Amino acid sequence: MSRIGKDPIPLPQGVSVKVDGELSVVKGPKGEHKQHIPEGLSFEEKDGQLTITRPDDTKTMRARHGLVRALIANQVTGVTEGFTKKLEIIGVGYRASVKGKVLDLQLQFSHPVEYPIPEDIQIACPDNTHIDVTGVDKQRVGQVAAEIRSYRKPEPYKGKGIRYVGEYVIRKAGKAAGK
Repeated sequence: MSRIGKDPIPLPQGVSVKVDGELSVVKGPKGEHKQHIPEGLSFEEKDGQLTITRPDDTKTMRARHGLVRALIANQVTGVTEGFTKKLEIIGVGYRASVKGKVLDLQLQFSHPVEYPIPEDIQIACPDNTHIDVTGVDKQRVGQVAAEIRSYRKPEPYKGKGIRYVGEYVIRKAGKAAGK
């Protein structure tokens, strides 16, 4: 069996999992999350755990087994705890704020960058140099954080830009250091 796929998924109190063909729906305290999953696997829920089994040992079924287990485990984690990506803004005059349903970014362009906040994502700015992206879908949270970061990626000379908290930016020496 797959090393990841054979592990049962613990279901906390108040979480329900329903799989209909190619759609898995997980409901929990933070909301509901729907995910498209490949067909062919069987699911069994008992004693507060969900186990996934595959019908045969073909290469594609082995790959799907671990994939589906990881997707549903992420759904369960999302509806119970949620996922968060933290971004920080480095640079003089760079700042962010939330105005209604729009994230307003001042990134030293000639105009402010306005990012519309998606319905399934919450964005908060604890101060004007930090952005917290939160939601129940791990993929969606990562995608929104990547889109915000792409407006001004960290540059290698001074390190200015938007980066993930804890991200290490390799710094280059300027032209004066080459002589």
